[in-house]
Amino acid sequence: MTATRPPSMADVAARAGVSHQTVSRVLNSHAYVRTETRDRVQAAIDALGYRPNRAARALATARSKTLGILVTNATFFGPASTVFAIEAAARAAGYFVSIGSLPAYDVDTVRAALDQLIDQGVDGVLVVVPQKEVMDHIDRVALTVPVVAVAARADIPADSPIRYVEVDQALGSALATQHMLELGHRRLVHVAGPAGWYDADERARAYVATAAAAGVEPRLVPAGGWSAAEGYEVGKRLAAEISGGRGPTAVVAANDTLAMGLLRAFWEAGVRVPDDVSLVGFDDIDGSEFLVPSLTTVRQPFAAIGEAATHALLATEAGAAQVAAVIPPALVIRDSTAPPA
Repeated sequence: MTATRPPSMADVAARAGVSHQTVSRVLNSHAYVRTETRDRVQAAIDALGYRPNRAARALATARSKTLGILVTNATFFGPASTVFAIEAAARAAGYFVSIGSLPAYDVDTVRAALDQLIDQGVDGVLVVVPQKEVMDHIDRVALTVPVVAVAARADIPADSPIRYVEVDQALGSALATQHMLELGHRRLVHVAGPAGWYDADERARAYVATAAAAGVEPRLVPAGGWSAAEGYEVGKRLAAEISGGRGPTAVVAANDTLAMGLLRAFWEAGVRVPDDVSLVGFDDIDGSEFLVPSLTTVRQPFAAIGEAATHALLATEAGAAQVAAVIPPALVIRDSTAPPA
């Protein structure tokens, strides 16, 4: 049996009754193509099953229409949701993505992961690794393509070529803390995320500042990580304090999975939420509204993050600010918070 060749751009042009150049303009979303001509070319593409030769286009245009994404542990809700949002925004802009994950956080691993993405001919790299150690390593790597990082980084080097997009983590934490204060709570605890993560650091910093500004002594309890299991271990200790009448009346958790672990520990100890202690999380993960009680939390607008990060990478305007976008989160009030008994 003789193999048939795949349809070419010339085949599309012949079927649509237009020139090769017109097909090219349609494929590249050129503005100056009449609607009826564009529809006729698209109908020919669909009928023939034509697929553009991306390798040939990259050689002709010096652009691969592919963006690289460098990501840390993508099983965490925040990074995973950010990667998904970037992929959706890139696809909407006509780009594919290539993802490289970091198995370790030393400078050689970071350099190798970046080099692998760049060697694939990506037009730019989006870094979804909100950890100080990793970004410090990236600062020491020579960058040959545009790079945008999604991180709430306060210590950006003045000469860094990297542009940043961030959710205002400090604002989100301040909203959660202020909510507790406005309910009348004065014995507050912040269950903090892992040290060295920009998000965790910003959330803890804003909690301390907001509580102190209200004349409330801030208390930080490190969880050591982001997981429900780590929240559960902290929750057992706090539950013992609450049961003894000396614990907090409100807990501000660094994320929703920590809050889930806290809820389990409180339930096991007979500590009622929100009757005995109010609880707020951060992220608004899927299902947080179906917990018992439903979880008050801070919602991160991941779709907006993906769009802003992709736009910042594709934009080439001169003199662009290092921080390309700061996106506000929103407090979502549910049943896990109430005035102190």
